[in-house]
Amino acid sequence: MLRYGGAMPQPSPLTEQFGSIDIYVFDQLLRGRIVQGQRLLDAGCGKGRNLVYFLRSGFDVHAIDGSEGNVEAVRALVRKLAPDLPGERAQVATVEALPFDDTTFDVVISNAVLHFARDDAHFDAMVAEMVRVLAPGGLLFARLASNIGLETAVKPLGDGRYALPDGSERYLVSEQRLLDWTTRSGGRLLDPIKTTNVQGLRCMTTWVVRLPESA
Repeated sequence: MLRYGGAMPQPSPLTEQFGSIDIYVFDQLLRGRIVQGQRLLDAGCGKGRNLVYFLRSGFDVHAIDGSEGNVEAVRALVRKLAPDLPGERAQVATVEALPFDDTTFDVVISNAVLHFARDDAHFDAMVAEMVRVLAPGGLLFARLASNIGLETAVKPLGDGRYALPDGSERYLVSEQRLLDWTTRSGGRLLDPIKTTNVQGLRCMTTWVVRLPESA
């Protein structure tokens, strides 16, 4: 374990408050796009890395994941950080079949989930469900692997899946596909589509959409 000057490193107060939140989700907080009191869904929550701040700060948090172990970890996090929230706030479910009514949430987060799509149809089903459960004026935040900037370096495997230079196989979205889905949702981009190229091995893209205020 790393030591510095003979002493154990101390947890940062920021880590205590925000956990291991994705820096791009944090950016949305800094811009005031995600605010206290909103009803928020983490669609593919993992063990809840992005939920610490929201649970501490009075958000109406819900989460789904396909892993029962991950869901149990998030339920434990809820009991620790937001014990007054009623009901089970984490459920075992899939993104393409969300167990919520239409227009339920003000914010839906999809962090490093959509690139596990099996094919184009699976990707479309997941995005359609997240759009369905968003209220008018709602915010969709997605961070996912893409082919943007790696178009000639990835090997197509068929139906939207590719072999990446880092040795992994992922579903990769194109910029045009994200633009098409923005139009299809009726929403608008809050930021230009931003992509981080990780030393030519993979690219991660941030996609942030605001739905219209009325249908």
